[in-house]
Amino acid sequence: MVIEVPTTWTGRMKARAVRTGQLMAPVADQARMAAAQRVEDARYWAAPRLHSAAHGFEDQVAPKVSSMLITAARKIDPTPTRSRRWPTFVLLTGLAVGAVGYMFYRRNAQQWTEHMKDSASDASRWVSEKADRTAESTERMAGRVSDKADEASRKMS
Repeated sequence: MVIEVPTTWTGRMKARAVRTGQLMAPVADQARMAAAQRVEDARYWAAPRLHSAAHGFEDQVAPKVSSMLITAARKIDPTPTRSRRWPTFVLLTGLAVGAVGYMFYRRNAQQWTEHMKDSASDASRWVSEKADRTAESTERMAGRVSDKADEASRKMS
């Protein structure tokens, strides 16, 4: 490489800058590589922190902002809000139907109990009558057997 030596002051400065640049090129390459390595290290360090911060923002701040925006939208919405009387009406109707159903249940249970008492009384009376008839029938048979035994013992004597 041949370097011409200029005769003017600016030419000499330019030549000196070129020589300094040529001398500094390896140092600049090393500095560029070191800076690239540092940038990559910084990216490895920052990426998980940014990821964590994004999740924190999504979980904590975003719902509050969303709620605030929804509230603001409801306040400025010109359409009238729907009445909330319908669910209340359904609830009260359900309670009334339930109360009426309970009253019918209690009345039917009471009637059933009365019917069962009457049935039990009738069954008890029927069993009592049956027992009385059976006792009478047994007494008659016992009387006949006793009469026949007496008659047989008289014939044998």
